[in-house]
Amino acid sequence: MRARLTAAVRERVDIRDLMPSRADYDLRPRTLRSDLLAGITVGVVALPLALAFGVSSGVGPAAGLVTAVVAGIVAAVFGGSNLQVSGPTGAMAVVLAPIVAQHGVGSVALVTLLAGALVLVCGLLRLGRVVTYIPWPVVEGFTLGIAAIIFLQQVPAAVGIAAETGHNTLVTAVRSVGTALGSGSPADGGLPTWVWTLGVVAVVAAVMLLLPRVASALPASLVAVALVTLLAGIFDAPVPRIGELPSSLPVPVLPDATPDAVRDLVGAAVAVAALAAIESLLSARVAATMSGAQGRTTTYHPDRELVGQGFASLASGVFGGIPATGAIARTAVNVRSGARTRLAAVVHALVILAVIYLATGPVGHIPLAALAGVLMVTSFRMIGASTIRSVLTSTWPDALTFVVTAVITVAFDLIDAVQIGLLVAAFFALKAVAGAAAVHREPLPGVAHEGDERIALFRLEGAMFFGASDRILSEVTAITHGERAGPGGAGGPEDEPCLREPVDVVILWLSHLQLVDATGARALADLVLELEQRDVTVLVKGIQPQHRKLLEAVGLNRMLAHESHLFTDLPAAVEHARSHVPAPLTA
Repeated sequence: MRARLTAAVRERVDIRDLMPSRADYDLRPRTLRSDLLAGITVGVVALPLALAFGVSSGVGPAAGLVTAVVAGIVAAVFGGSNLQVSGPTGAMAVVLAPIVAQHGVGSVALVTLLAGALVLVCGLLRLGRVVTYIPWPVVEGFTLGIAAIIFLQQVPAAVGIAAETGHNTLVTAVRSVGTALGSGSPADGGLPTWVWTLGVVAVVAAVMLLLPRVASALPASLVAVALVTLLAGIFDAPVPRIGELPSSLPVPVLPDATPDAVRDLVGAAVAVAALAAIESLLSARVAATMSGAQGRTTTYHPDRELVGQGFASLASGVFGGIPATGAIARTAVNVRSGARTRLAAVVHALVILAVIYLATGPVGHIPLAALAGVLMVTSFRMIGASTIRSVLTSTWPDALTFVVTAVITVAFDLIDAVQIGLLVAAFFALKAVAGAAAVHREPLPGVAHEGDERIALFRLEGAMFFGASDRILSEVTAITHGERAGPGGAGGPEDEPCLREPVDVVILWLSHLQLVDATGARALADLVLELEQRDVTVLVKGIQPQHRKLLEAVGLNRMLAHESHLFTDLPAAVEHARSHVPAPLTA
């Protein structure tokens, strides 16, 4: 035991496997060319998304660009996946928007640093495998909810209205539409602003949906944004624009981290860190699966991925960016474009960096409605109809978990949605495990002896835990009282006859128990005590080694009439039980 504990501590202290190594890169000409082309492709795709997510978060387009560059490079170097692309994402924008509304834009830098530190600590503590415990319906419900929120968040920009703060996303979207429709026409008799902005959204959506069918090699989102920007300039459309952007990376600055500020923002930081960890690990797992489907064996290191994402958010916060996560859409583009190593993700960030230094003037003329159109189309692509259909037609507990998670995500809060979704899934899982737990009265092995009807052999199987212990206890008690336990009771048929002979000895056969928790162990001890107090001798057979310590701790051994009533062999237990059956009275 001490040796295993020492090995576990040594594993957590040794962080060499969490740091970059030469094996992360392959600079052979063919691989280098593939990474460069993939990186340029992803960079072109990521540019409008970085701008859009920066705007959607409430921090601004410049923050989206900075995050894509700084966090993109740091996560690529330190992360645990060779193919992961990191930066601002829709889910993070959804979480940040209410934080900005409540605490102001100035709070984002501190939230980013606190969240980055939390994610980094989780990686150092080797908590990367925790995400595997999140059920599939919860993940898909969460994704559907985020997609709906992203779409609703774009409605104000799509109708040319500044979004109200402090309201639910759905309420804000509805109010924005009402405000736009009630604004009337301009004094010069031209078209209302909302007509122009909706036109911009329509053109962007049409290009993004149709262009891949005729020219799949072209970056549809970038072409769409460039086209509507050009058209808006030609027609002098009265639509809100991005505006002036910085032409270089900002100087790194540490935010003012006073105790009061940290206390006010720690809750928000925990929510951001949880989302960053979950989304990044899911994205890395998707990348590994996609690469395997394409014949490239690529794995990922979940603990190192958390370390990389932690460093990425820390760096992003210092440079004025927002928290970063692994971006599933951009990661998928990276894999499909033929990326081989993490150099592709670095190149993607350098492409956006070049835009910051060379092309912020033209970028500033992009209509905000164009970015809204990009995100609206992206939201529809986040989860497919086939996936929704698969979840809803699987099992009713999974379908209910999926729907509950999605609804709570939209109506309330993302982290609450994951927590409640996990609780719902756990409830149904525990119910299924409890239903699989059973107790059966078995016939005694071997040749029957006189008086065997006064011996009850109970085989317990499944899980003896808090969800099933009370039912199993009542079933055994009912049989030892000479009563039928009810329909299907004690694992027997519904028409099992009532027992008429009294029971003098009970053998508890525990070899088939797979799980025993403290509640189940205590229930077994109480059962033994109750039977012994009724002058029923209890023998216990087959305590498994992993359950022995717990059963001893709750006092099961002490409840037995004698220490010799513990057996490892069933025939020996039966033979001993027969010695406790009173001899029949003779006439």
